[in-house]
Amino acid sequence: MRRPYLAAAALTAAAVLLTGCGSGDDGSPSRPAPSAVGRLGAGFVAPGTTPAPESTITPQPGSWDGVRPSDGYRVTLVTAGDARPTRTVVAAVEEWAEEQDVDLETVTAAGASDLVPALTRAMDTDADLIVSAGDDLVDPLVNVTPNHLDQQFLVVGAELAEPTENVTAVDWTGASFRGEGLGTPSAYDAASFTPERCAAAVRAGTAAVLSGRTGIVVWMDDF
Repeated sequence: MRRPYLAAAALTAAAVLLTGCGSGDDGSPSRPAPSAVGRLGAGFVAPGTTPAPESTITPQPGSWDGVRPSDGYRVTLVTAGDARPTRTVVAAVEEWAEEQDVDLETVTAAGASDLVPALTRAMDTDADLIVSAGDDLVDPLVNVTPNHLDQQFLVVGAELAEPTENVTAVDWTGASFRGEGLGTPSAYDAASFTPERCAAAVRAGTAAVLSGRTGIVVWMDDF
């Protein structure tokens, strides 16, 4: 004969298992951790090496083509300003997200006083990756990113002077803005933000992040 208290204990244990599986700390359904599908090709980094933090790599064109995000990857794009270079980066991110079937959300800063709040709103979206488009966001990123090391950031067409391990940048001659303290580079050229280069920059940058090559600058002069 089955004892009542044993049956009750079994039911309780089953309920705990069912409740614990598939839910996050706040009770919301959990999801598999994002990952890279595929591998970086030859020429992205030197064989058998891992780029040092804050170092610059110059990958061979197309060496990132074999990497895409796993299903359910979430990206939030933060934009500031309406300059043509920024619009070109935004279009490249949107195109990449559509091609890769990525869940993309966009947060637009409403002016100088909204730059840090916009980054905060982006982090509230629970994105796997936050992509920044617009030079005005560089200085706010310097203040925000070191305090959120569990959040990955990708800066396209600019870079942080001293990035932490969670900030990856894609840059090239003609871009390279590094904050107001350092000013706009003398070689800055808005025309260098071509659709082709920005599209390649987004693909190379996301491939680097997905493959764990973070905290570095990916240099894209061959476009």
